[in-house]
Amino acid sequence: MGFEEHPQFFAGFLTSPQVAAAGLLAVADVAAARYYQRQLRASLDPVVTGNGDRLRFESFSGCGGVYARLDVMTAGLDGGEVGHGTTNVDVNNPLREALSRIGTDDPLHLRVGPDEMAVTTLDGPVVEKKVPLPDRWLRGFAEAQVIAAGFDLRAELPAAEAVRFLRSLPRGSARGAARGAQWVVPAGRGLRPTTRPVPGAVCLPGPERLIALQRVLRHATALRVYGPPVTREATAAGAWEAVLPGMRLTLTLSPDASRGFSGEGAVLDALAADEATEDAELIAVLLAWEPRIDVGELAAASGLPTERVRAALVRLGTSGRVGYDTAESAYFHRELPYDAERVEHHNPRLRAARALVAAGAVALDGALGTVTADDGHVHRVRDDAGTLSCSCLWWAKYRGGRGPCKHALAVRMVRRGAQAPHERVLVDGGDVR
Repeated sequence: MGFEEHPQFFAGFLTSPQVAAAGLLAVADVAAARYYQRQLRASLDPVVTGNGDRLRFESFSGCGGVYARLDVMTAGLDGGEVGHGTTNVDVNNPLREALSRIGTDDPLHLRVGPDEMAVTTLDGPVVEKKVPLPDRWLRGFAEAQVIAAGFDLRAELPAAEAVRFLRSLPRGSARGAARGAQWVVPAGRGLRPTTRPVPGAVCLPGPERLIALQRVLRHATALRVYGPPVTREATAAGAWEAVLPGMRLTLTLSPDASRGFSGEGAVLDALAADEATEDAELIAVLLAWEPRIDVGELAAASGLPTERVRAALVRLGTSGRVGYDTAESAYFHRELPYDAERVEHHNPRLRAARALVAAGAVALDGALGTVTADDGHVHRVRDDAGTLSCSCLWWAKYRGGRGPCKHALAVRMVRRGAQAPHERVLVDGGDVR
């Protein structure tokens, strides 16, 4: 078999062209938007993955606080087999205009390969070439998949109730997303606001950030809402999924409009385990572009316990190789052009914790850990049934809501018997943080 002149992992028509066009525009809307500090520029580019039985289109907002994904399932595709591959392309004005003009009965043909995406309508083809993937998406992809793995389905609204609810939400202002968060709770076939996070409630931080769902409202058959269990008086992330003919559009919101996913710290505990790197290398060999990764099967095939498999998937997620689908409660495989060695670079708290361990700054005394910083300040880390708290300012400010501080991470590494690295680990600028 010779080389293909134009390799591709999908070529065919979309069975609901107008719906698919609206979904693609919604993903592009999120990529081009900033919902916080809107005066700053945002021009990021969607990622397209062929997963064997579906196409996935993913993007992050310019502020990093909204993750969008359009899953076009087998029922939404009319063409040859869906192959495996990932690319990232710009959705510029000519393509947006072509998608906006698609009528109910107009055809929409899509060809996607590793180097380009071609969209053909009655107006002719528009070809978008591969562009560099924004480096700051790396931590966003990693954090979003770990956070979403803690979600459960909280509510499902029929189409009419979904339209009513979404159209009642504020649209924000020119200055950016409104402060504070709303809470909603299932009531009958719909959702009603509540003043506090009662059991069963879902947090809606920056409700105007759901504006991209307006693109597909008239095509939606249902709206599904996902979120974590309510455990404390604090904002939380959540996912809002519009069910469409042959596809799903999901927007995942960070816990606050002013917070991007990249700073949430959800990956740090898994990365701090000294066996995570070797486990990730083993699990990576077993991945085969599955659209739905079965953790139990990976555990059986690798001989690792499920907890270590999950930690390995988190590690792979930090290089963009694993995502999480809330609708199927499962991880999925993709390949992004990120180097796994950049994991440390993108997690300064992890690097700083390793430096503290290397410097011998951690001392353990039962449930109490003492960490002596370079400047002489002593921080005390307490272990309460596996939950660590610290006397530092970071902990006082976030109370664990944005992952562990560097002192708690360092204590956890020592408790696990982590070996100190041979070299002192530095952050940008040359100082240990």
